[in-house]
Amino acid sequence: MKNKLKNIFAKTNDPLSSEEKIKLIESSSKLVGPGVFYSTIIVIASFLPVFLLTGMEGKLFSPLAWTKSFILIVDAFFAITLTPVLISFLLKGRLRPENKNPINKNLEKVYTPILTYCLKWRKTVLGLNIIALLLGVFMFTRLGSEFMPPLDEGSILFMPVTLPDVSNSEVKRILQVQDKLIKSVPEVAHVLGKAGRANTATDNSPISMIETIILLKPQKEWRTGKTKNDIINEINNKLQIPGVTNGFTQPIINRINMLSTGIRTDVGIKIYGASLDTINVLAQRIKKALDGTTGIKDLYAEPITGGKYIDIEVKREEIGRYGLSIDDVNNVVEAAIGGMKLTTTIEGRQRFSVNARYAQENRNSIDALKKLQVQTMQFGTIPLEAVANIKISDGPPMINSENAMLRGSVLFNVRDRDLGSTVREAQKKLNDMITKMPKGYYVEWSGQWENQIRANKTLSMILPIVVVIIFLILYFTYRSMKEALITMITVPFALIGGIFMVYFYGINLSVAVAVGFIALFGLAVETAMLITIYLNEAMNRMVEKYGNSSDTLNETIIREYIIEGSAKRLRPKLMTVSVSLFGLIPILWATGTGADVMLPITVPLIGGTITSTIYVLLVTPVVFEMVKLHELKTKGKIAIINAKH
Repeated sequence: MKNKLKNIFAKTNDPLSSEEKIKLIESSSKLVGPGVFYSTIIVIASFLPVFLLTGMEGKLFSPLAWTKSFILIVDAFFAITLTPVLISFLLKGRLRPENKNPINKNLEKVYTPILTYCLKWRKTVLGLNIIALLLGVFMFTRLGSEFMPPLDEGSILFMPVTLPDVSNSEVKRILQVQDKLIKSVPEVAHVLGKAGRANTATDNSPISMIETIILLKPQKEWRTGKTKNDIINEINNKLQIPGVTNGFTQPIINRINMLSTGIRTDVGIKIYGASLDTINVLAQRIKKALDGTTGIKDLYAEPITGGKYIDIEVKREEIGRYGLSIDDVNNVVEAAIGGMKLTTTIEGRQRFSVNARYAQENRNSIDALKKLQVQTMQFGTIPLEAVANIKISDGPPMINSENAMLRGSVLFNVRDRDLGSTVREAQKKLNDMITKMPKGYYVEWSGQWENQIRANKTLSMILPIVVVIIFLILYFTYRSMKEALITMITVPFALIGGIFMVYFYGINLSVAVAVGFIALFGLAVETAMLITIYLNEAMNRMVEKYGNSSDTLNETIIREYIIEGSAKRLRPKLMTVSVSLFGLIPILWATGTGADVMLPITVPLIGGTITSTIYVLLVTPVVFEMVKLHELKTKGKIAIINAKH
């Protein structure tokens, strides 16, 4: 092959005949084609964990995995079929050898001495890489964790909760005061608050729950140095109203959290049991234990008691004296307080019920209710208090149940700290108390933590299977366990750069970061596979010239061909990496909605691509040489892999 290429380059007139051109394209396609095919399968296999994600994370990232997989399949198909055909038409004139290419020539000048030095000091190079790997493992253990990177929706949802027995007039006053104070913050454009539930059966918010949507001005109009967290802290400091517990979130994620987990904050502790009073005691203990924990904000135990009820108990002895029945008294109460439906009015396609009840001044206090008139047949009208006891009693403001059990909850958001370490510290504080809970009572962690546990479980189950699948693909590609291992060793070192960049960017581990590492996994194996094919091709050329025996081969000859196999194919390897980097680096400067999620995916990819390239170009040849020298020493020959098939 090498002699044929020399003859082709030596020609001066019409250097390539049609037959020579077709043969050259055919041999090159056979060399690269299998690598393209198998690397495509490897990258698609590496995305298997993303395909199997469920819930929010699955809906968010599965389109990315499907899109990339389809693009790779089509790309591999055209690379194997269309590209050779186009080359046969477009390849004109004399062929220039690789060393005549100015870019490759300059790259080789820099790369060859460095590679030679690395091959000379093999143990030192491997030692430095192992130290870097251990440092990366240490950094990895220091990273925080969260379910998903917080997506900035551009607005704030302020969700304070008052005491359960708050009156309509009081909650209206609180709402007006809050809106006025929020609007005084310069970065706030609009404020709209709502107390209680909307006119829909799906909104069960009590009157004590306030929802205020805060729309912010464009960021360029904010005060210098102000961040969204600063604005939230400023609003929170202004709204310290007695009897009101503040809570901050965002409109969209709040609805998603409530629909998926029933918890409106980042994290919730659900307490299940048979008695509301016991659940309330446990909730208050949990709240007290968690109070003061770093990172826990807006801590709030949902009140299970504290609701106020008007109890009207009929005096059975008295109604008999007046010739009344219980229904007679109940009808008065229904008409006066609840309202009695008289008829229905029709307005176009809409229907409205017409109700009648007493004026507000006749039912707005206990004294007014006691004076409600009850009509009797013999004694005329008598006050309601004559035939009924009227009093205010305590009770649950709302009864929540889940899994056929009564449920209470302690809610909190996480700010200024990662979710994972915050919850783990909280769990450590609660461990003793939870183990001593009454029989039949138990707690369950919910909210974003529930999603994080589910996603981590899926990834931890699938990733080992993916590693095995990729290893088998590599084995069937090379038909050699050693070559497959050499390629797989690249992966941990590729992850070093990703971990370094994630650490120094201050990004927490999340599903988005995991997706970035998964994409990096496939890219690293693909790059290592490419250089392994070229190194095996160089070994084939060496054996053709020198034979395959310890009598004819030595370390100098093997090193010469390893350097040649690495350096002569430097340009395609760097092109593969450069395309990935040029596409990813602009995301580092991206701003606006969506950049919060894209950055954690991109950062590990960029860092890992850089370190995997360095490893593949400098360390893989070192490992490859050590393996071949060991084979030559122990077996008297080196193992030859046909890189073309």
